[in-house]
Amino acid sequence: MEPLTQTPLYFWVAFNLMVLFLLALDLGVFHREDHTVSVKEALTWSGIWISLSLLFNLGIYFVFGPAKAADYLTGFLLEKSLSVDNLFVMVLIFTYFKVAPKYQHRVLFWGILGALVMRGGMILVGAALIERFHWILYIFGIFLVYTGIKMAVSKDEAEIEPEKNPVIRLVKKVMPVTHDFHGHNFFVKIDGKKFATPLFIALVMVEITDLIFAVDSIPAIFAITTDPFIVYTSNVFAILGLRSLYFALAAIVDKFHYLQMGLAIILSFIGVKMLTAEFFHLPSWVTLTVVIGVLSLSVVASIVWPPKDSDKESVDTAAE
Repeated sequence: MEPLTQTPLYFWVAFNLMVLFLLALDLGVFHREDHTVSVKEALTWSGIWISLSLLFNLGIYFVFGPAKAADYLTGFLLEKSLSVDNLFVMVLIFTYFKVAPKYQHRVLFWGILGALVMRGGMILVGAALIERFHWILYIFGIFLVYTGIKMAVSKDEAEIEPEKNPVIRLVKKVMPVTHDFHGHNFFVKIDGKKFATPLFIALVMVEITDLIFAVDSIPAIFAITTDPFIVYTSNVFAILGLRSLYFALAAIVDKFHYLQMGLAIILSFIGVKMLTAEFFHLPSWVTLTVVIGVLSLSVVASIVWPPKDSDKESVDTAAE
């Protein structure tokens, strides 16, 4: 386990300042006005975020060496692929709450900002636990194998039931919620009393969803590397491009029906790798090759062998 202090503090400060600058530029300049994000715009922004991620990967290569660069790229690809299921749940959330297309980017922006804070905290806690209690890696490994098997055999559709969510119930007890939307506002004042809007409830659901998915993804990336800086930066760049990826892929994400099986294989492989790390050391390039290979095969298989029920209705999204 690399010590938490291995990466100089100024690297952490500089990286987080860069992220804050990019987020401010995104919301304050390019998305100042509420509008429906087109597929073309989403693809353009996806390309920008991926390019920035790869440029940062190049920086990792020159500063920390090829092994760390391979770890970063593997972690980035893993987090990106695991976020596909997250995208589909976001589609269901926006459909359930009838969030207007032009307000979805705002919800995702603040949702992902919250996700960065939550994941940053989880990564630092996880890294500290691994450094102090090395045996926790075996628990992570068993959990990943279990998750992979469960994902492979599960056929259940994701369900969104906010009325049964304890956090949503708590929000409604603490603050009344309006029945109607009030533009892009999360809160409004009516007759001098503060109300939350359905848009805020949708935001809370997005945050809860990311927290649930992070429980799987954070242990997975610790199996690739225990360097907190690599874990954190690969996570951040994967999340930063999630909004654009949502608008670009939300309408077709359910078409890649073999992707879930591919992710199940990857999680199980990484879990086994974590459990056998004391006996067999796999180079970073082997893990990277497996991740890219399995993802590519699952996408190709989905295209070559489409679902038999081709008339199955896709979820309507703003990306259309």
